[in-house]
Amino acid sequence: MNTLFRTVDIVCKFLSAIAGIILVFMMLLTVADVIMRTANRPIIGTYEIVSFSGAVVMGLINPLTSWTRNHIFADFLIDRLSVKANKAFKIGTRCLAIGLFFMIGLELVKFGGHLKEASEVSSTLAVPFYPIAYGIGVSAFIQCIVFVADILRITGENHE
Repeated sequence: MNTLFRTVDIVCKFLSAIAGIILVFMMLLTVADVIMRTANRPIIGTYEIVSFSGAVVMGLINPLTSWTRNHIFADFLIDRLSVKANKAFKIGTRCLAIGLFFMIGLELVKFGGHLKEASEVSSTLAVPFYPIAYGIGVSAFIQCIVFVADILRITGENHE
């Protein structure tokens, strides 16, 4: 079990590191574009690159946020439940989240296939859309694995 938890932790941190690198790239690109605009030489495609990068960052950071439980909780009602009911509620919500993220992942992979088939590209740089959809879809599947590991963590002795 600890091997699974360590693996999930390593994968989540790796994805988070990639997201951080992309976020720094977005910041540098935006600053460079603003500076270049003052010289009437904007960087072509900055808006597209930053938009794509933002979508990728959101997909990559989600698993770590869930694994470390750094998102907002509204536990003031749940904390009043018994320990058994509290665990049941948390497991139930994770099961619903697994279903939701699995459907999101499937739809994004299907959508990526449609984008690839249609040869959809961005208007300025002609960057294909489908790798973004595939990447976020894979991230949704990783999110499902994180929720499964979290259920195991809740039911085991490693529960916080």
